[in-house]
Amino acid sequence: MINSTNVPHRSILGHSKFELDTPALLIDLDILERNISSIATFCESRGTSWRPHSKANKSPDIARLQLNAGAIGITCAKLSEAEMMVRNGITDVLLANQLGNPNKQKRLAEIQKLGRVIGIVDTSVVLGSLSEAAIEAGTTVPLLIDIDIGMDRTGCFLGDEVVRIAESISNYPSLRLEGIMGYEGHVLEISPQAAKENACSKALAGLIESRNSLTNRGFRCDIVSAGGTGSYAMTAATEGITEIQAGGGIFMDAFYRNMCHIDELEYALTILSTVSSRTKNHVVLDAGFKSLSHTDTYPKPMNRDDIQLRYLSAEHGVFDICKNCEGPNIGEYIELLPWYSDSTTFLHDHFICLRGGVVECVWDIKGRGMLT
Repeated sequence: MINSTNVPHRSILGHSKFELDTPALLIDLDILERNISSIATFCESRGTSWRPHSKANKSPDIARLQLNAGAIGITCAKLSEAEMMVRNGITDVLLANQLGNPNKQKRLAEIQKLGRVIGIVDTSVVLGSLSEAAIEAGTTVPLLIDIDIGMDRTGCFLGDEVVRIAESISNYPSLRLEGIMGYEGHVLEISPQAAKENACSKALAGLIESRNSLTNRGFRCDIVSAGGTGSYAMTAATEGITEIQAGGGIFMDAFYRNMCHIDELEYALTILSTVSSRTKNHVVLDAGFKSLSHTDTYPKPMNRDDIQLRYLSAEHGVFDICKNCEGPNIGEYIELLPWYSDSTTFLHDHFICLRGGVVECVWDIKGRGMLT
C-alpha cells in the first residue's frame, strides 16, 4: 500500500487508486475536464464570460485548466487565496468579499502590483481608508459594487444607494469603479424549475436595473457579475449579465444534484476509504467527518448499494449492511460521494488525480488554511 499523504508525490504516480493509503481525496480527470468544458462551452454559447469561483478547489492547477478552457479569470472568497493565486501566475482575480479591516485593504492595494485583483464594496464607509492604502502602495484598486438582490447577506440595497456609492468612488482617483455584482443564492433550492427560473429572473432584473441606473448617469459598468453553480444556466442566459462565478460544478456533488437540481454535470470528486472493522450488521470505514462533508444520508458509496450511512464520527464512518446483503470485507476499498465539495476539499492537503483509475498527477491544495 502506498502512503498517499506522507511520501513525495512522484512515488504514487502510475499506481492504481487501490494501492493508495486512505482516506484520500480523488479527482477523476476525465470527468473534471468534461465538466470544465461543459460550463465553459455553455457560457460561450450564451455570450457570457466565465470567472469561476476557486473556493471549492483552492488550486492554481485547476485554475489553469479553467483558463485554458476559456475562463477570463477566477473568483476568490478570501484575500489570502487571491494573493496565493496571483503569486502562482493567476493574475486576473475577483475577490468576492468585503474588506473592512484596514490591514486587508493595504494588502489588496499592494497585490495590485502583481496582478489585477478586483475588490468589492457595499458601503462608502470603507472608501477613504481603501483609497489611502492605494495611494500609499502607489496603485489603483478596481472595484465592483456588491448589491443585495435577495440573498440578504452582503450587498447594498437596490436603487439610490448603488448610485451614491458610485458617486463616492468617483471622488477617489486611486479607486476605479468597474461594475457591479450580486448573488442569487436564495433561489438555488427552489422547486419546481419554473418557480426557480422566475425567482432567478426577478433577482437578476434588479442587478440589470442597477447597471442601467449607473450607465445612464455616466458611470462605468463594464462588469455585471452573478451566478453560482446552482443557477449558472439561468444566469448565464440572462441578457445583461457579463460574467458568472460558478465554480463548484466542476466537481459536482450531492448538494448540487439533490438540492439545486443540476443534472448535466458528473461527479468528479470522491473520497477513497477502507473498511477498517465490521460486525455482522455494520462496517466501519476510516473516513469520518474530518475527511468529508456529510448530512444525515451522505456520504454515499459510489457504485454499490449494499451499505448505507448510519453516522460519521471524527475518524470513523459507520455504515449499516443492508438486508440480505453480504457487505464489504475488512480491507476492502469504498469510494464515497461527499455532500458538498467546498466543505470537503479544505480538509485535505492535496488532490490525487486519476485517469482510468491510475494516478496521473497530484495537485497541492495551496489555498488550504488561508482564512484571511
